[in-house]
Amino acid sequence: MRFATEVFGVSAQPLEDQQEAKNRLALPFELLNDSSFALTKALRLPTFEYNGVKLIKRLAIIAVDGIIRKVFYPVFPPDRNAEEVINWLNNESA
Repeated sequence: MRFATEVFGVSAQPLEDQQEAKNRLALPFELLNDSSFALTKALRLPTFEYNGVKLIKRLAIIAVDGIIRKVFYPVFPPDRNAEEVINWLNNESA
């Protein structure tokens, strides 16, 4: 079974900062704003503080039909996570 995939980023940063980052980095996916931490609290996502600002830690979640199937956390090294996720998807859908 092949998975149809969509990628979203979630960030607690202000919407204006997210839009600037999306444009500057030419991100090929949408960024979802969770500055109220509603999703973060509901999913109990890990957070940290930096310079007095609360942020969401980097992680990847695979959800199928609204059910979380896999969580990649911690994401380290970050430049290898996309490959790790793609490999997992390919192995699961083979």
